[in-house]
Amino acid sequence: MGIFDFLSKQLVDVIDWVDEPGVLAVRFPMQDREIQNGAQLTVSSGQTAMFYNEGVLADAFLPGLHTLETSNLPVLTSLLNWDKGFSAPFKSDVYFFSQKEQTGLKWGTQQPITVRDTEFGPLRIRAFGSYSFRVEDVAVFAVKMMGSLDRLTAADLEPQLRAAIATALATGLGGGEIAFLDLAANQAALSEQLRAAVEPAFAQWGLTCTSFFVESLSLPEDVQAMLDKSSSMRVVGDLDRFVRFQSAQAIETAAGQSGGVAGAGAGAAAGFAIGQQMAAGMTGAPAGAAPAGGDDAFAQIEKLHKLLTIGAISQAEFDTKKAELLGRIR
Repeated sequence: MGIFDFLSKQLVDVIDWVDEPGVLAVRFPMQDREIQNGAQLTVSSGQTAMFYNEGVLADAFLPGLHTLETSNLPVLTSLLNWDKGFSAPFKSDVYFFSQKEQTGLKWGTQQPITVRDTEFGPLRIRAFGSYSFRVEDVAVFAVKMMGSLDRLTAADLEPQLRAAIATALATGLGGGEIAFLDLAANQAALSEQLRAAVEPAFAQWGLTCTSFFVESLSLPEDVQAMLDKSSSMRVVGDLDRFVRFQSAQAIETAAGQSGGVAGAGAGAAAGFAIGQQMAAGMTGAPAGAAPAGGDDAFAQIEKLHKLLTIGAISQAEFDTKKAELLGRIR
């Protein structure tokens, strides 16, 4: 039995419990043994001990060393009719409850939650994170969760707690009052908002949610891909300096190759000619002429290159356009 090795005495005169990780409550094992008058009860920090008589809660003890006698067992004394104190041993079920914080627990949405986003409309969101809790109201917890069990752990409660969290998430996120992008950008505020939504469900079982963290929010892959492409298109703009830098890098690279500076000049000339052809292909202007609107070849090159870099167009699309433009060079 580990820390609860059976006592060699028939009468129990020492009652205590050493906390075990993840264990919320235990019944002290006495196997019909009787508690001796004047027995010593030790309740460690973060614990509460409760005495039961025939399933009825009698007396509770907070942390400290207690000598069990009529003066500190008033309810049990009344239930057992100890009018003038007692000297004989007595029987009682003794339960220990741990009120220490249970940390490092994980939660997540098994199925996406559909929300009405203020910016994108209906969205299916998945969320994951961690939380912690502890036993707050021992009397409520003892009745609603412990009952007549001999032992109860945090792992035993996790499925029920995760279900309560999922319900609270659907309520907290489903209103669509905050846009998805704002939710993802301020996870600290969202975590606190959802902790408040979870708390009432925990409280009904005598628990309190001590911390709640949202670690990730995500959209379905196809929706995320469309959002990425939309974002990519919005960031494409005037990248003239970027293209000029790329051209300078190409010249430097060509200068170090077998053609030397001459090769570099040829590469630059070819690059400029390609730029003209690409600009013509995108604007409909003839090769060698300045594109309509004053947009030069460098701007057209950088736009195609940037679209490829950010994934807005595929390599195949870029290669096709490149081949078409190269074919127009005379």
